[in-house]
Amino acid sequence: MQLSENSLTQLPASVARPSYDRSKVLGAIVHLGIGAFHRAHQAMFTDAVLSTGDLAWGIVGAGVISADMKNALSPQDFLYALAEMGADSEKVRVIGSIVGVFGGTEDADKLLAKMSDVSTRIVSITVTEKGYYLDLATGKLQLQVPAVAADLAAPATPKTILGLIVQALKNRRAAGIPPFTVLSCDNLPNNGKLAKAAVLAFAREVDAGLAVWIEANVCFPCTMVDRITPATTDADRAHVTELIGMVDAWPVVTEQFVQWVIEDQFTMGRPDWNIAGAVFSDEIENWENMKLRCLNGSHSTLSYLGQLTGRETVADAMKLPLITDILDPLWLEIREVLHAPKGVNTAEYVESLKQRFRNPALKHRTAQIACDGSQKLPQRLLAPLRDRIAKGLASPMIITAVAAWMHFVVKTANTPGAVLNDPLATEILDKARLSNEASGIVGNLLAIEKIFDLDLPANASFRAQLIEKFVALAKNPAVATATQIKV
Repeated sequence: MQLSENSLTQLPASVARPSYDRSKVLGAIVHLGIGAFHRAHQAMFTDAVLSTGDLAWGIVGAGVISADMKNALSPQDFLYALAEMGADSEKVRVIGSIVGVFGGTEDADKLLAKMSDVSTRIVSITVTEKGYYLDLATGKLQLQVPAVAADLAAPATPKTILGLIVQALKNRRAAGIPPFTVLSCDNLPNNGKLAKAAVLAFAREVDAGLAVWIEANVCFPCTMVDRITPATTDADRAHVTELIGMVDAWPVVTEQFVQWVIEDQFTMGRPDWNIAGAVFSDEIENWENMKLRCLNGSHSTLSYLGQLTGRETVADAMKLPLITDILDPLWLEIREVLHAPKGVNTAEYVESLKQRFRNPALKHRTAQIACDGSQKLPQRLLAPLRDRIAKGLASPMIITAVAAWMHFVVKTANTPGAVLNDPLATEILDKARLSNEASGIVGNLLAIEKIFDLDLPANASFRAQLIEKFVALAKNPAVATATQIKV
């Protein structure tokens, strides 16, 4: 039996399911980038709102590039199981807030029509750093990217999220329809500001007057999102099938912790997400920095070291003293230059992170976290590093984390068939292969301006310490690259 509207009554009593009439739910939110994280996070918060009887806020999802999610969820009426896994407990529920899914470029016209319609009040986004097509070092639109160039050449038939948003807003403006809110839920600092910058940059290429109208009328609230959500595996599917007694083509497995902090700026109203625990705050930047630096900075560090020491999951990596001995002082360095939100104890926050990372039920792969390092390093590790340099503080553990990324790159470059999942992969791997000597490798990778800018490579003290930490890792026999580098 497959999960569907008709089979809901056959679920075990322990499995929660939608208590509302899904046929009456209005699709007021279009979500671009419907993957595991969105379904573990925003869709769950929205499901709680619908459960109160407010049926005005259903979600229509869109796989902008792929139709895989549409193909998986359509036969089960867009229902899916959400399994929340703790160290010693688990609970599963069926989420009903998604009422439709568009899939891939073949549905681009239908998606644009939905976004242009007055029924759409919020367009939310989880497309990772790459999906904004901005050079994060310069803030400029990546005009050379084929997908962007194609949309600019034919703006009325867009395929990218920027093209879709701009054309939909153009259509609404022409029809006298109020603009929707653009709600970035990506794990980026100032994500609303980044989304606004990307949309405006694209709009200026299409229609300068439209860009002025967007800037004056469209809200781009910033958000902070937090829930560790690994990619779904076949083992997860089998486990969820056992829990619910029926087949779910694409369930989501996540941790029990969840957090969402949102700026309360919306053009056409919003759901009462606070019902499920969301926080509306004017301290978004402090919340973002705490999460990006404390959680994501340590997560990235752990993932590179985990990949270098054969630790497949985060929980496995947390058992290795080499890693935990680096993380503890790393957190201290980060906290010393952190402006935490009012009322938050950062020491307690870090202790909660340790518990989350040690969760053995959550098979969060270090390989997944290690992706896109060029996009993640600047805000997660280099930002607190610069803060410490400005205060004259030493940063041995943050520098060790940067050295670990460099070792991870070298390992990938020297492993036949290995792929570096990063938008700068070609440049990074080329630099990593120019030398097999420690100082040469460090110097070549430091020269990537899009990651390190100009200030850090020019800082002689930082460069020397980075070489020192890189050499220390190269001398450690537990590190995979130890035999590949001359020190």
